[in-house]
Amino acid sequence: MSRFKLGLIGAGKIVRDQHLPALRQTPALQLAATADPYASLDGVPGFHDMDAMLDAHPDIEAVSICTPSALRFETARAALLRGRHVLLEKPPGATLSEVEALTELARHQRVSLFAAWHSRFAPGVARAKAWLANRRIDRVHIEWKEDVRVWHPGQAWIWQPGGMGVFDPGINALSIATAILPAPFFLRHARLWVPENVQAPIAAKLDFVDTQGGAIAADFDFRQTGAQTWDIHVESDGHSLSLTQGGCRLAIDGEMVLGEKEQEYRGLYRHFAELIETERSEVDIAPLRHVADAFLYGYREMTEAFIE
Repeated sequence: MSRFKLGLIGAGKIVRDQHLPALRQTPALQLAATADPYASLDGVPGFHDMDAMLDAHPDIEAVSICTPSALRFETARAALLRGRHVLLEKPPGATLSEVEALTELARHQRVSLFAAWHSRFAPGVARAKAWLANRRIDRVHIEWKEDVRVWHPGQAWIWQPGGMGVFDPGINALSIATAILPAPFFLRHARLWVPENVQAPIAAKLDFVDTQGGAIAADFDFRQTGAQTWDIHVESDGHSLSLTQGGCRLAIDGEMVLGEKEQEYRGLYRHFAELIETERSEVDIAPLRHVADAFLYGYREMTEAFIE
């Protein structure tokens, strides 16, 4: 496989925690520079914006866009117009229309576009998908609860329109569910709890049904303290499957069959390199569509103000 030079757009918490360690373990990609007006990485050339980065490093072939979702469209569009391959952190855009426009532009430019649902690369997801492939689903319970103060400290953008609130982590659960469940599913009821001083929900309960009548319930909450919960439990034909710890642990009929450490972003970047090498794009908007449906169809209930 060829080695491609890559630029990171954004140098914030998610980049430092996840992207940078994964890139160090991905021989097919070489981090050449970053673009962020407020932050930089030690030992890596840093620039105020992407255009300055690409002007200084014309050999950069791909960019990974890790800005808040409301800023991604213009950045991704500019990168595609300059002939660069693009990885979009999740969610791939603030709206479905934006992502569809980028997909068409990438096709026209003949470069790769990757909507990078990192949770799909958790160790247990592929095996869960294979086990469920030919089964009828009876019930699914998704519980995705974490502490926003731990994962998004001081990040006011997450509470603004486009920031998605609790759907920022919740979309990770939906990205796994849309990958592993064998039949499409559709929203039937949604309840969103929105703090009185922000624009995005802090908790949500969603009820879906699939095309075979299977019931899928999701419970998202940004107010969890102590142990964090990222679990999906599936009942099918008298059997059970549980993906826990965000997909790192897999149990079938109560027996643990897989328990590994998180390695999502390493798999994600390896896949991006493969897409570039084979001149392909991969843009699945199903998880974002489910979030859009929740905002469109959900009942909103005001709750107490969020104070960090």
